[in-house]
Amino acid sequence: MLQHQYSISEAISKRYFQEIETMNRYDGIEKFYEIEAQLIREIYQLETEAAKESLRALIDLLSERSGKHFFRAVRHYFIVLSSVVTRKLIDNQAPLKKAFAFNSACIQMVDERMNDAEFLQFADDLVEFYIYVISERKQPSYKHQTVNRVIMFIDDEVETDLSVEDIALHFSISTSHLSRIFKEHVGITLVEYLNVRRVEESQYYLRHTAKSISNISEQFHFCNQSYYTRIFKKYVGLTPKHFRDQPDHEYFRFQLPERLV
Repeated sequence: MLQHQYSISEAISKRYFQEIETMNRYDGIEKFYEIEAQLIREIYQLETEAAKESLRALIDLLSERSGKHFFRAVRHYFIVLSSVVTRKLIDNQAPLKKAFAFNSACIQMVDERMNDAEFLQFADDLVEFYIYVISERKQPSYKHQTVNRVIMFIDDEVETDLSVEDIALHFSISTSHLSRIFKEHVGITLVEYLNVRRVEESQYYLRHTAKSISNISEQFHFCNQSYYTRIFKKYVGLTPKHFRDQPDHEYFRFQLPERLV
């Protein structure tokens, strides 16, 4: 085992020094990292179209330097980029289990869904997924701190079978008081917000997994598939099946209203 580990270390060291000797190959590489830093800023500022353009610029640079290994280089870079975004999620205090699940989902998407015929469309989808998850971590700014904490709690536990009673118990307040202050500050009922977040999250499972609609309905704790379909169509404008069958249809994203009081 030790000999095996030494051989790997030795091989990496040898390769590293070979690369050092041909550093002129990397002239101008500073531009790559400048664009990457710009891309990360755009993702965290939720600038979808700008982020897509930046990622395509990075892909062009990879194309120039990777030659016949271009597709493999892009595949590897998408995995690395997903890990970078994951670290940013952790910096924004995302629960570790959710950050890990995000990174795993990105890697699985790269492994299973990326192909050389549609990798640019895949890059756009990846940016949209990043921005969707990052947008969840934006801190709400209502005057009532309990309302802000409830919103973040729901976002973190969206796949849990939460009820208004469960949330009230978690925050040690009465259900009537919780319902009143949530509607007063957010403008919609707590039950509506639970449904909104479940619909939002379920879109990605419809678009990026082969899970059945009934399984997705159960995953997000709708009482049955018929109810899930009705609520989904109310917000998205399509049934779950039609949404899955129309990959160009935009994702529904609920915008929290500005502070009402």
